[in-house]
Amino acid sequence: MENGAVYGPTTEENPGPARGARSGLAPCFSLGKLRWHRRVLKVLQLVFSLLAFICEEVVSQCTLCGGLYFFEFVSCSAFLLSLLILIVYCTPVYDRVDAGKVKSSDFYITLGTGCVFLLASIIFVSTHDRTSVEFAATVFGFLASFMFLFDFVSMLCEKRHEAEPRKPESMTRGETLTEPLNA
Repeated sequence: MENGAVYGPTTEENPGPARGARSGLAPCFSLGKLRWHRRVLKVLQLVFSLLAFICEEVVSQCTLCGGLYFFEFVSCSAFLLSLLILIVYCTPVYDRVDAGKVKSSDFYITLGTGCVFLLASIIFVSTHDRTSVEFAATVFGFLASFMFLFDFVSMLCEKRHEAEPRKPESMTRGETLTEPLNA
């Protein structure tokens, strides 16, 4: 039997644009794992921490450089950690690992990053040389730290809402049940 006769009736050479598998990165990328407000917060964390890092890198000289170096380390780490968490939520990696562990890791990473970023921003604002680039870096640093902390509060509210005991169903009739249901 010829291969063309076996495979001919079941396959199409060109399925067209409306049919067939999606191309590119589209099948590997989905934003459906996060609610819309959490997506916005994650993207803002990413953007503000990147802008803080870029502005800090533009600083050409400093007199008290300890705050600058600490801010540099924290802003770069915050950017990379927020990028990592966003990649995990938006790719098939989320489906391959335990969702509870991802959420727990996100919870503690977001809390730690927000607190340390806020501390680094406070230290940097108290030690910088008052140039416009340093002001911009500290503004983006404070914005990024607030986005991390807002995201933490949002996750905390979601956890409390999930842990709330549900109200028992109210009786439609005025009487109470005394007999078992399986009798």
